[in-house]
Amino acid sequence: MANEQYDISVKTITVKLPEALASWLSRRARELGRSQSELVREAIERARNGTIGQTCHDLVADTCGTIDGPTDLSTNPKHFDRFGK
Repeated sequence: MANEQYDISVKTITVKLPEALASWLSRRARELGRSQSELVREAIERARNGTIGQTCHDLVADTCGTIDGPTDLSTNPKHFDRFGK
């Protein structure tokens, strides 16, 4: 998404980061092939939307209890017969 075009006006801000965090952000942006600004914008959006720190369970909670199957799948030894063979 380099050279993004905005349909709305944008405001530029300056953020001061500790060296370690700035280095990590720079490295991560290169790894992903994205701009540092884009990563920061996404992090701020996640914070605004309350999606920071969501677990996998949080993301699929609406499907919990909708699938039939054994309730003791991870604890009952009979389900481990031939496991890994």
